[in-house]
Amino acid sequence: MTVIDLGELRRDPAPEPPPRPPRAVGRPYRVLAVLLAVLWVVAGGAPRPERVVAIVPARLGADVFLAADRLYVVDPLDPQQGTGRLLVAYRIPAQGPPAVLWRTSLPAGGGDVWLLQQGGTVLVSGRPVGGPEGVFRTTALDAGTGRSGWQQPGASYPAGDGVLLQNLDVSGAGSLRRVDAASGRTLWSVPTPLDGPNLRFGPDGVDRIVLVAPSGEVEVRDPASGSLLAARNIRPGQLPSWQRNQIVGDLLLVIGDNGGTVTGYGLDRLDQRWTARLAQVGYLTDCGDLLCAYRQTGGMWVLDPATGAVRWSNPRWQAVLWAEQGRFLVGSDDPGGPRFVVADAATGQPVADLGSWELASWHEPGDPLIGVRRGGDGRLLVAELDVAAARARVFDALPDVLGDCRNGRRVLVCRRSAGGFGVWRLP
Repeated sequence: MTVIDLGELRRDPAPEPPPRPPRAVGRPYRVLAVLLAVLWVVAGGAPRPERVVAIVPARLGADVFLAADRLYVVDPLDPQQGTGRLLVAYRIPAQGPPAVLWRTSLPAGGGDVWLLQQGGTVLVSGRPVGGPEGVFRTTALDAGTGRSGWQQPGASYPAGDGVLLQNLDVSGAGSLRRVDAASGRTLWSVPTPLDGPNLRFGPDGVDRIVLVAPSGEVEVRDPASGSLLAARNIRPGQLPSWQRNQIVGDLLLVIGDNGGTVTGYGLDRLDQRWTARLAQVGYLTDCGDLLCAYRQTGGMWVLDPATGAVRWSNPRWQAVLWAEQGRFLVGSDDPGGPRFVVADAATGQPVADLGSWELASWHEPGDPLIGVRRGGDGRLLVAELDVAAARARVFDALPDVLGDCRNGRRVLVCRRSAGGFGVWRLP
């Protein structure tokens, strides 16, 4: 095994630990993929020799982010050493180990951190130390030098060539505004309901904003201009009430009657398309050309997004994690433990049992689907999960790795037992 140590990071002053995107991201599909972590076993192929590209040093509790050809490590606050948060940027070359581009101290932050890169700007959103849940602040840095730029309240989301900042202040009042990523200049702003905005994500970030008031008044806005695309009261004459809302595909979905009904409205005109009567619906996701609804107590339905009609259901399956070429990768809760099953999307019939895996977090839709599991010798087996072919191809076995893996199109990054992160080139 070839190991290239990039050296120890300089101790710069700055503060605290990282996490995941703020709750308002509202993407249960990916969150569930990460939470379905305890997975069983499948095999398939002899792993090749280890191909460690580099070891990236990091403090205990650090987090790592992938963005294009960059790897960012956010070190947490270390009160014992008197050192604060540190952000280190690496470039991932086509060949060889990641190279340090720059390192910089970050403002004091709490336990939640989310990072994204927009063109020449890196945006780090974090919860201030001691601040209330859901209140974030975003710091902008120059992607070329790491030099600090503007700071503003709010959590950041990509939106084309700009950034959306969702802000919730201590009084509970919220707003959503678009800012220029480089300068921080506000381009437009709109107040948001108490439960926040609903955001639809496309290939370039947020591409639709929906604001739903308790009165039933709904606004659909364009994230580039902030302009109003559609507006309507979807519950005229009814008393104000809070209902769960989601955007999935071209639909605004309203979950009512304590999860007993789901009503679909078209995003273009907010016209009511259909109402499905189910039971204890928790949330819904896009499942390729279909719509998936999940029961709060487990089990799922697959709906026709045009009519709301139930195509099929399964009381044991927990979530569709991937949809490809007419097949689903489904997390199944079996008596022997959770497993991954490839199923036919049209009928729900099982095609193959892939066993149990933990999914690596992927950065973009085009990234490969990578699963990891602990082998009998303690090494971490790494496999590409091919949903279309209904198979898991094991291609590596990594020693001294804890897990907590994520992948881009070219690399796999996992937390090491001895500290820091290992970076492996994907085949």
